[in-house]
Amino acid sequence: MANKLEITLTRSVIGRPEDQRVTVRTLGLKKLHQTVVQDDNPAIRGMINKVSHLVTVKEQ
Repeated sequence: MANKLEITLTRSVIGRPEDQRVTVRTLGLKKLHQTVVQDDNPAIRGMINKVSHLVTVKEQ
């Protein structure tokens, strides 16, 4: 497994349930097409799983 993950918000959170909006915000994403680098751990993987239809993930 990679040590870092590049997470990019590719779809809008408009019209999505509040829990998905909070999850995207907790990942550190605020704007569309913004990319953040997070550590690869089970908590982050779980958040990515929850909003996988809104983000793209690339292993570093």
